[in-house]
Amino acid sequence: MIVTRFAPSPNGHLHLGHALSAIVAHDLARKAGGQFRLRIEDIDGERSRAELAAEFESDLAWLGLTWDGPVVRQSARLTAYAAAADRLRAEGLLYPCTCTRGEVAAAAQRTGPDGPVYPGTCRGRLHPAEGAAWRLDMAAALTRTGPLVWTDERAGEQSARPDLFGDVVLVRKDAPASYHLAATLDDAADGVTLVTRGADLFAATHVHRLLQALLGLPVPRWHHHRVLVTPDGRKLAKRRDAPSLADRRRSGENGHALADSLRAGRFPAGISLSQRLDNEP
Repeated sequence: MIVTRFAPSPNGHLHLGHALSAIVAHDLARKAGGQFRLRIEDIDGERSRAELAAEFESDLAWLGLTWDGPVVRQSARLTAYAAAADRLRAEGLLYPCTCTRGEVAAAAQRTGPDGPVYPGTCRGRLHPAEGAAWRLDMAAALTRTGPLVWTDERAGEQSARPDLFGDVVLVRKDAPASYHLAATLDDAADGVTLVTRGADLFAATHVHRLLQALLGLPVPRWHHHRVLVTPDGRKLAKRRDAPSLADRRRSGENGHALADSLRAGRFPAGISLSQRLDNEP
């Protein structure tokens, strides 16, 4: 049975880009007679706002989307994140890092999908774990797993290239897990068989496939869809004040009609789909 999910973070209001992602996940599940689940990724420290989670449920219902089972919250899974990190530490695959973002940017010798690639400054050094992030020793991890592949329904089979990211952070200084670790564990725990998300997260899947191999997790398929962008080519984003679904809902707009328009590729003036999948290293 196909199982998909929509997993927003309550650090800002949902907008049309989120609506499209939710619709894609919902409709793929419903057309296959499967399940669509809702997860709230609420471990982003003080940026997570509990009141937005209830708003998200109202927004999805306004669009005519229904989900299966209870709403899952990442904040209820901190023990699982800690256990996975402890396992990787015990296997010698994590090390503490005290570098700031500025220090990483200044020392980086190349750029990866997430920006400046960490040059390994703290690898092999003794650092106190308190107040440190924990990074994955990428070379050691790849030696452990060997070559890996994963499949996107639109782009086909991909050779996993987590090395493009360098030694990624799996446990943040300010949060119990990074997006990479939490999302990978959550999708396995929720029984997700088809991970749907925007093409801007295509490259992240290389890291997630590696974590699945290291932690013995099931391997789903992926479906990365094109994202909505503004006239200057930037994707819609909370931080750039994209019009919220909540405002549209409260103004009396017909949410079902809006969802049907998004399905049909009819977007508000000035908004369009990105031209291609971001599947190139």
